[in-house]
Amino acid sequence: MGIPTLSICAILAIAPLLWLPELPSPYTMWVMVAGGIVLAAWQNHRVKYAGITLLFCAWGILAAQESVWPMQHLTTGAVQAEVELTSTDGATLHQGNIRSIDGKRWWASTGVTLYGNYLPQKACAGQRWTMRLRLRPAHGELNDGGYDSQRSAFAQHQTLSGRFTRAELVDGRCSLRAQYLMSLQNRLSAYRWGAVILGLGMGERLDVPREIKDLMRETGTLHLMAISGLHIALAASLVWLLARGLQFLLPSHRVHWQMPLLAGLCFAAFYAWLTGLQPPALRTVIALSVLAMLRIAARQWSPWQVWGCCIAAILISDPLAVLSQSLALSAFAVAALIFWFQWLPLSDWQRARRIRPLLNLLSLQVGMLMLLMPLQVLIFHGFSFTSLVANLFAVPLVTFVSVPLILLGMLLHLLPLEALESVVWFAADKSLAGLFWLLMRLPDGWQSVDQRWQYMTLLPWLIIIGWRFRAWKTLPAVCFAGSVLLTFPLWRTEKSESWTVHMLDVGQGLAIVIERQGKAILYDTGLAWPGGDSGQRLIIPWLRWHHLRPEGVILSHEHLDHAGGLASLQKAWPDLWVRSPLRQAGHHPCFRGERWRWQGLSFTVHWPPENYPAQGNNHSCVVKIDDGEQSVLLTGDIEAQAEQAMLSHYWRYLTSTLIQVPHHGSITSSSLPLVQRVEGKIALDSAARYNAWRFPSAKVVRRYRKEGYIWHDTPHSGQISVTFSQHHWQIRRLREQFLPVWYHQWFGAPVDNG
Repeated sequence: MGIPTLSICAILAIAPLLWLPELPSPYTMWVMVAGGIVLAAWQNHRVKYAGITLLFCAWGILAAQESVWPMQHLTTGAVQAEVELTSTDGATLHQGNIRSIDGKRWWASTGVTLYGNYLPQKACAGQRWTMRLRLRPAHGELNDGGYDSQRSAFAQHQTLSGRFTRAELVDGRCSLRAQYLMSLQNRLSAYRWGAVILGLGMGERLDVPREIKDLMRETGTLHLMAISGLHIALAASLVWLLARGLQFLLPSHRVHWQMPLLAGLCFAAFYAWLTGLQPPALRTVIALSVLAMLRIAARQWSPWQVWGCCIAAILISDPLAVLSQSLALSAFAVAALIFWFQWLPLSDWQRARRIRPLLNLLSLQVGMLMLLMPLQVLIFHGFSFTSLVANLFAVPLVTFVSVPLILLGMLLHLLPLEALESVVWFAADKSLAGLFWLLMRLPDGWQSVDQRWQYMTLLPWLIIIGWRFRAWKTLPAVCFAGSVLLTFPLWRTEKSESWTVHMLDVGQGLAIVIERQGKAILYDTGLAWPGGDSGQRLIIPWLRWHHLRPEGVILSHEHLDHAGGLASLQKAWPDLWVRSPLRQAGHHPCFRGERWRWQGLSFTVHWPPENYPAQGNNHSCVVKIDDGEQSVLLTGDIEAQAEQAMLSHYWRYLTSTLIQVPHHGSITSSSLPLVQRVEGKIALDSAARYNAWRFPSAKVVRRYRKEGYIWHDTPHSGQISVTFSQHHWQIRRLREQFLPVWYHQWFGAPVDNG
């Protein structure tokens, strides 16, 4: 059996974890394992490979079940656990791995994030604590085209979070890495780019201003600013060169060509440990190990065979890595490079030997820009034009100047050579200062791409394949038809009388998008928190991905869980109009009696009266949207007192098809008279699963269902979209209908809102 063929079997077997709707039962797993063993023992090669594929598939599913089991069984009550800390902010946020439960060794790789409590004494990575924990399973916000935090939690094996009610120190020794990191942090605190040096050298998260992070994203250089396969491989290559040089001092019978290879591999493993064994570093070590074994096998391997063996080894060692976006980017990038240099090799350029390295680098950057575009657009919803120029100088500068200086500085930090170490750190800091000075001189080249064009990004791949196979001569009709299909967004026209209400999953807040004919209005803008808001992180990317330009915002009231993203939206679209009951400069009024039309829809404000004295929840702007047949009532955070006052005179006008459940489903809202007078069919609620107020109230849910409403909420469904057309409506729930995969399920208690 060939190793490349086995690698293909492993990749094909584990890849279905990306789209399995649910994990098979234990009985099914036994059948899969038994069937795989029987088929693998068969004489026929095809049957044998089918059996091996089945066994690899069972291995991947068992790994997924191992991650799910703690989410289902350790979250039902308090547990006594021993936790080894892997990182801490020195205050109330700690991450660690569970080592034992109730005194029994815990063999699974289960990460836990603890927050909200100070430990009894100063904490550091490597310490072991006995804790009484109250845990809950990972549960993330889910929006079409948005960041999938629940999938990321599985990929990183951080599927539990919670608090500890009691903690006792078992072993107070910090790990060697933690001690070294603390010493290095103190040493680099005086340098401007010390945080970036730590990111490049130790894999620490960049503690730099948001402007610098945005600059790196806009110029396509963010991949250089953290530990990656490039840096680990560079470190291994330097040790390989050093070991190879030392062999010149040895007698010939002591020289073995495998020794430099093994020395480089060992140093790569050590460096990966030094950086905290972060997934990218660990995957690089696995890939280098496979490469070393294939090289020692003394056979000729094609680049595609090596690529397949490395990916298979990574997935076999950690099947849940198939959910990792960083692995997808790395694997796709290497595949793109192999494809680019095999299908479009550079000519010999005998007369241009002096500029050949520059031509190679330029070819590399052009290939990466064009061939990585499909995955970049799918994950980041855009690409950077300036990345081509930026990486021409950033890649050589970081790879051959900054990183070697940082590695040398890290080595000197262990030796009593403080003066020389200072010189090296100074040079590394200045190299990064020069890099960012150059990046700041480049124009903003980030180009957002909406979902209409994602298939167009495949065009570079298809053009290269078609050119090499001369498809325009042999299959002209196919080439023409394919080109027409790929340019579909250019000539497609949408004329639809339907309109859609999207309740975005923003956590414990509210953001609703009313969409019609490519235009949009927002009702509330989600949350704000220190350093960010829902508008910047979620709503603006969502609108751009769906090719929607907002024309205005209706702000229900001033609370930050409803108005948090307004400033970011106004910055992105300065001509945005705002309606609110806040009487602020630049805001149109949103008081009872106000009426206007937009895209053929009628908007009527039913609350509050202009002279209403209350502020806060009961001052929420209640708006009814009507197309003449179907209607939606948006209620903000209105409570029972205001509900009664609104109903006392205007109850005849509140009948609606859909109601946005007031105040996230609080028991203080959704009084029975309101629920009955609206006479609706659909009730949508926006809340976070683990909110402190335990919204929505079970009584409120029962009240709506008793009156005949279809109840949906964002914790269970993620983004909820309701499309209204003539005579009917349709509900689409992202979690259950459009992305119904096993890692998006509701884990833990079936009813858990606190």
